[in-house]
Parts: sequence; structure tokens; C-alpha cells
Amino acid sequence: MGRWTDRLAELGIPLPEVVTPVADYVPAVRSGSLVFTAGQVPIVAGEVAATGKVGAGISGDEAKQYARICALNALAAVDGLVGLDSIVRIVKVVGFVASAEGFTGQPAVVNGASEVLGEIFGDAGKHARSAVGVAELPLGVPVEVELVVEVE
Repeated sequence: MGRWTDRLAELGIPLPEVVTPVADYVPAVRSGSLVFTAGQVPIVAGEVAATGKVGAGISGDEAKQYARICALNALAAVDGLVGLDSIVRIVKVVGFVASAEGFTGQPAVVNGASEVLGEIFGDAGKHARSAVGVAELPLGVPVEVELVVEVE
């Protein structure tokens, strides 16, 4: 094992299996030294973890946990393509939050992804980020996260 897989083991964070795409795309693509993941939704063991909108049935704290799941699914996609230990740094996180009217806590929700990346990668996990509120997401999920990662 290497430095990032060892770190996951230290933290007791299991890396999930790569989520099977639900349409015509691949989980991750490498271009030069960057890997771009497809948007990852909160799927756990092949099942959607939650559906609904944040601020109407799903709390911000619950959604933050779903964003964490999304980020781990994105890391699994990177691992499946190039191996987790080839990661140099997390470059960008984009989070989409299916938001009820009036919900403006998207940054706090997407912190679920940012925080787990910081736990795992430390300074190499510091990244640029967008947190966007949207009307609907695929499969009715509350959160979707994609990553741009620099690799060796």
C-alpha cells in the first residue's frame, strides 16, 4: 500500500466499490496529469442512500453526510482509473445540492466532501470549490459531487 491507502486505513474509512454509471459515461477520465470524475451521487452498496431536497425533508446536516459519501465515491472512481496512491492533490470540488426554495446552505452541505478530503489528504486536499443549488438531481438524490484531481 502507499501513502493515501495507508491514510484511509488509519482513519478507518473504507473506499467503496466504483459506482456503476447510470447512463452513457465513464466514472473518471484522465487528461495529462488531471483526472476528472463524473458527478457522483450518494450510492451505498448499489442503492441510492436518499432522495429529496435539502431544506424540505432532508436537513443540511444529513445532506452534508451524503456529500461525504459522494466524495468517497469519486475517490473510488479515481482509484479505479489510476490508483489512489497516484494522487498528488485535490484540485477542484464541484458540489450540486438539490435545494428547496429558500435553502441557501449549499456551502455547508458541500463541506461534507471538502472535510473528508482534508481528513485524508491534509494540505494536498485543499482545493478550489463550487457549491451550487439546483432544482433537481439525477435519481432524485439531494447531492452530487465531482472532483478534479492531479495525479503523478
